[in-house]
Amino acid sequence: MPAIPPLPELAMPDTYRTTVESWQRFTGSLRLHGQGTEAAVQVERCAAGRLQGAYPAGAHDVELRIESEVRGDALTTLLRTLVGAVRAADARCRRIVYAVDEGGVEKIEAAEAAGFRYVVDVDVQDLELSLLVAEPAWVTATDMDLDLDHVPGT
Repeated sequence: MPAIPPLPELAMPDTYRTTVESWQRFTGSLRLHGQGTEAAVQVERCAAGRLQGAYPAGAHDVELRIESEVRGDALTTLLRTLVGAVRAADARCRRIVYAVDEGGVEKIEAAEAAGFRYVVDVDVQDLELSLLVAEPAWVTATDMDLDLDHVPGT
């Protein structure tokens, strides 16, 4: 695996008042106020964090953890905003991962409404988590030519 790049600082939109509580090489902690929500958010490079052995994490993949109890539309709005900030800060990020307790249907639905898709359940540090990912179009684009003799990209 290539070297893990430092976590870039995220520029949040003016709709949120943002306080950086800590920011290190591979992990950061933010407190966000806005849109009727107050949330503590952890941002971490997957390849250097708790998910590093859970799936084949890319060097630029980022996990978002919402440490506050944010639900429903507020969670959807927050996740959508964070995805935009991560993509703006690191154009090479292939996967933005949001992990919820396995069976956390309400949070899964909120994440799906924000553009995430369910991928897999994993066991990490005595936790059973469902991983959801948001991927940019350049990752999910496929060649729709179903001719088996066709080599994609030609």
